[in-house]
Amino acid sequence: MAVFVYAENINGVYKKAAFEAVSYAKAVADQAGDTVTAISVNPTDSSDLLYKYGASNVINIKDEGLKNFSAKAFAQAVSEVADGNVIIFPHTTDASSIAPMLAVMKNYSLITNVLEAPESLSPFQVKRRAFSGKGFMHAKAEGSGVIVTVSQNAFGVKESAVSGSEDVKNLSVANEDTKVISHEQSSGKLDLKEAEIVVSAGRGMKGPENWGMVEELANVLGAATACSKPVSDIGWRPHTEHVGQTGKAISPNLYIAVGISGAIQHLAGVNSSKTIVVINNDAEAPFFKSADYGVVGDAFQIIPALTEKIKAIKG
Repeated sequence: MAVFVYAENINGVYKKAAFEAVSYAKAVADQAGDTVTAISVNPTDSSDLLYKYGASNVINIKDEGLKNFSAKAFAQAVSEVADGNVIIFPHTTDASSIAPMLAVMKNYSLITNVLEAPESLSPFQVKRRAFSGKGFMHAKAEGSGVIVTVSQNAFGVKESAVSGSEDVKNLSVANEDTKVISHEQSSGKLDLKEAEIVVSAGRGMKGPENWGMVEELANVLGAATACSKPVSDIGWRPHTEHVGQTGKAISPNLYIAVGISGAIQHLAGVNSSKTIVVINNDAEAPFFKSADYGVVGDAFQIIPALTEKIKAIKG
């Protein structure tokens, strides 16, 4: 059973999602008694970073035509070099659009949002998130091969250093379908989808001028900042911070929601969080029903006090 993994990079740089996907692939390969081959497109980072998490071989695809992302073109490129019957992807926005196209090209089964190492390899059966993160299911792949996407912050990044080798593949994949109209990238220090702690706020903050306290709390916690859809719609915060059904779906270890009522559309994007803390002055806010911990009170008093307490604990 040959195990391949797509090691996604952003502008040539590997992110946490790539290391988590490689870690997952290594766990699958260990079950199968095989090794891991990682594939990346136009990376600038060293392959040593992937050997560290268990990739015994790294295939670097070099293709000037793939400077702009296209799911179809990237799927074609991966298809040309991945000849294994298990191919792992991170469950990022880009990788999640490549995976189904590759599944069609190879006539493989597709299992998304995987949480754990497979329960069995023949047939390939694994636990995954379902119903917008509200439930779990045990999916079974019956085809000749399987492609899986690994939910971020679920399996974890696990070092398993090996002695690796690198191959460079020069390709010329047709990519005429891609036209970049605009590209908005978060300017934050942390990638929102990869962050283990997220501090998010909504209209309860009353205006963009009050976001300083949210950012200060996030800085103290080493967290990323996020917001509800109404906040990004009215321009208080950038759209890159919008989490929810029509924004980014995240799964941090800790999600702190400040002044967010908890509409079902927002919950769909955050209910995979391991721990949810809700701060709201409305005791009847729907979000409290989904919270692990709830604080009823004025955020303008609670957030500064919480920030100072955490600073004191951290010394």
